[in-house]
Amino acid sequence: MVALAFMLMLPSLAQAQDSEFGNWLVYIGSKKLNTKWNLHNEIQYRNYNAIGDLEQLLLRTGIGYNLTENNNNLLLGYGYIASENYVGNMDDKTTVNEHRIFQQFTAKQKVGKIGLTHRYRFEQRFVESDFKARLRYFLALKIPLAKAKTAEEDGEEKQPSKFYLSAYNEIFLNTKSSVFDRNRVYGGLGYQLSKNVRIEAGYMNQIFEASSRDQFNLITFVNF
Repeated sequence: MVALAFMLMLPSLAQAQDSEFGNWLVYIGSKKLNTKWNLHNEIQYRNYNAIGDLEQLLLRTGIGYNLTENNNNLLLGYGYIASENYVGNMDDKTTVNEHRIFQQFTAKQKVGKIGLTHRYRFEQRFVESDFKARLRYFLALKIPLAKAKTAEEDGEEKQPSKFYLSAYNEIFLNTKSSVFDRNRVYGGLGYQLSKNVRIEAGYMNQIFEASSRDQFNLITFVNF
């Protein structure tokens, strides 16, 4: 449903080639090996506009270990990032390749019906011939929406629907020079397709030191 709505929006969005409003198509997967170990895999296709003007292709994988079942996870990962950066105010682009090693700790908790996720990540970034290091902190909320009651169910407790609200904030800090790197704020609507698959569509504002950028995000989560 959300994916269909996005596809219907593409023709009108694609006309605005000079717009600062881009989009990210994101796939995030997790393969459970046993009660302790899991494999992480991720693909992000980021565009300057609706689609077709590639900004960045990000491929990420890693192996995780559950300290406690489903709540606290340590992960060691690797990412490859190919960025297509515009040169000044011209239409020419240059490709920048990055290899990234990262370590992260993810903790999940419940406050009433609201799910909270804390993620702490440390990245070692090999950008062409440069080396950079960066810290990231991510806080996300997942709020289930109650299903509307029918006349037959009147007086009974509302059951959760397959829809939910999602929001997060993530801050990026460099380990040297200009410490503040960026901050991302996101809000969206999600739908649980099945026990193992869910999709989200939402708006994200990315704030840099001297500018900001808006994105429409379409995200698919798969656990298998």
